[in-house]
Amino acid sequence: MPSTGNSDAELVRSIQSGDVSGLGALLSRHEAGMKAVAYSLLGYGPDAEDAVQDAMLTALRRIGDVRDPAAVGSWLRMVVRNNCRSRLRATRPLLFGEPAALPLPATEPSPEDLLEDTALRDWVWHAVGELSEPVRLVTLLRYFTDVTSYDQIAALCGIPVGTVRSRLSQARARLTEALRNTTELAYDDAAEVNNAWRREAEEIIAASRRGEFARAVQEYWWPEADFVLPDGQRVPGRDFLVRAMEKDLADGVRQRIRHVAASGDVMVWEADLFSPQENPEHCPPGVVWLHHLRQGRIRRLRLFHPQPARPTG
Repeated sequence: MPSTGNSDAELVRSIQSGDVSGLGALLSRHEAGMKAVAYSLLGYGPDAEDAVQDAMLTALRRIGDVRDPAAVGSWLRMVVRNNCRSRLRATRPLLFGEPAALPLPATEPSPEDLLEDTALRDWVWHAVGELSEPVRLVTLLRYFTDVTSYDQIAALCGIPVGTVRSRLSQARARLTEALRNTTELAYDDAAEVNNAWRREAEEIIAASRRGEFARAVQEYWWPEADFVLPDGQRVPGRDFLVRAMEKDLADGVRQRIRHVAASGDVMVWEADLFSPQENPEHCPPGVVWLHHLRQGRIRRLRLFHPQPARPTG
């Protein structure tokens, strides 16, 4: 574990080589300067605190962009400054790691690309897993799926938009605090865990195409599991889901798993939907399966059809 007495350059090089424990020491060293920048632009209050927390999470995701490790303090203060300016300019909430003037790669990486480094990736998934289920769910959707807008998260979870904002604010604060306290702990291999969930999702969809969906549901769903309709109505038991899937299959609808994200007792499948050729408007282009788990089996399922983004201008 890097010593807190190491220079900035030594800590940055250690972090860039995959040792996340040095990041807590680095941020603690520069936190006062980062807060001074935020207070000077936003005044004392929660907006300034959020801007600093965003910058700390940016450091976790973008520390590899630092070309001069000895100048990392200036880089961190620049990230805070850009976060503050973005908050002053925009009315929309700021994604962590999204300061407007921060130099970015030519192609914006996906969440999976950003977490590709094993040590950092596993730390992030471990930290997300420590959040409470309601907070973890909105965090999972916002940062690790395509259901990113506050309105869609609110619709999928059946909660007000203001609650989404509040829970994401809690998530940022908790993740930042965890980052300050990083140590050399052994974390589960997050990639392998998520890959296992994806293999299971693909097997369930494949079983449906073989006419074995009812068997798969019996294996993976609790008998008392319930199904939540898009209007929020709750249907107890597994029979409704089986009948709905069998009807879709009979109508010629097919699904393909595109992405799976899971943390603790929350799991999200994102799937493409394919309408039959003779009826190309039969179903929306995609569906999100939101699962709540208990002891690795599904206790509640809610389906959601994300609305495609409207073109601007």
